[in-house]
Parts: sequence; structure tokens; C-alpha cells
Amino acid sequence: MRLCVTHSRLATDARILLDARRYASAAALAVLSMEESGKIPALRSLSLARTPIELASAWGEYRRHRVKNAGWIASELAAKGAGHLTGFADAVSREREHMDVADLTKHLSLYTDCYNKGHWSEPPVAIDGNASTVLVHIAEASCAKHEVTEREIDLWVEYVGPTWRSNQMPEALLRWAQAMEKEGLGTPDVNEVEKSTVPMTEYEDPIMGTGKKYKH
Repeated sequence: MRLCVTHSRLATDARILLDARRYASAAALAVLSMEESGKIPALRSLSLARTPIELASAWGEYRRHRVKNAGWIASELAAKGAGHLTGFADAVSREREHMDVADLTKHLSLYTDCYNKGHWSEPPVAIDGNASTVLVHIAEASCAKHEVTEREIDLWVEYVGPTWRSNQMPEALLRWAQAMEKEGLGTPDVNEVEKSTVPMTEYEDPIMGTGKKYKH
């Protein structure tokens, strides 16, 4: 069984819609695909959860729909001539504090809404072919990077599990990456994997929601 393959299906469907010039719908599916691609770190955390708190927190992270590195997506849009979406984000940020450019793009692609003192937005107007093309390309590139398998998670538990969130973890990550390469499962970017690991000190009580934090 292969894990986290939904992002590939969504990216493929986004490409079909882009080719059919359904730009807004293509953009929406592209963002959804990127959100699914960002769930890989949560899968790793789930495999090593030791307590009910850790398990609930890992599931919360897995179910949280957000795109990693949304700032990079904004840069790509601006560089490829689709910077009007970034301009939308600047205008909306004063009204919706937590909406980044990826969330905004998904919103603009699916819904009509009123922004910034009476400016109405409709999906076919807000999302043009250029912006949609950039987003679909990003989604496809995210899918091409890596596909998680059960064997990868087994190796993660074997090599990283004993040092999870400890100062020995960087060395364990190197051994895990070597084992991955030896078995033909890819060559993980160890620095990227380490950055995507949520520190224990950032885990909040999922029930109380009081901001209480737990240390390893």
C-alpha cells in the first residue's frame, strides 16, 4: 500500500482542468494537491507518537490543511507575472490575519467574496491562465519529488525512532537517508526533513487548547 498519493491524483486532475481552460478550478485543485504533499512530516510523527497527547497532536497536524512554504509560492507567482494574487493577499491580510497566499488562492478559485472596501471577486476573473499554470506546475513538481511508502516509514521508525526529537536525531537522520538510498527508495534531503519536524516544545494540549506546551 502506498501512502499520501492523493496529491498526485489532485495534480493530475488540475492539469486536465488547466488544459480545458478551467483556470480557477485547476488552481483550486493545485493548491489542494500542495496541501496533501505537505502532510508527509505528519505521517512520520504519527509513526513515532508515544503518548495520547503526541498522537492527537500529530493527527491534528495531518488534518490541518495548509501549504508549506507559502511565501515561496508567492515569489513564484510574482516572478511568473501572476503577482496580482500577492497583491490580493496584501489587501486581505488586514481583514483576515491568518490567510496566506495559498489559502487566498484557494478561496479566490472557489468562491465569490468582497474584499477591501467593496472590491468583489469572482473565480473566473481573479484566477487567470498564467496564475493557474504556475500553480499547477508547482503542484506537479511537488508530486515528482517523493512518494512515501510503508517501507520508508518502517525505516524511519527503525533508525530515527530511538533518537526522536533528541540531540542524536541529526545522526540518525543521516543513517535513515543512507538506508533509503541503499534500498532504492530515494535520496531524502536530510536538512529539509529536519526542518519539517515539529519540535516537541511546539505541541499544544489538543483538548484544553490553553497553549500549554510539552517538552521532551
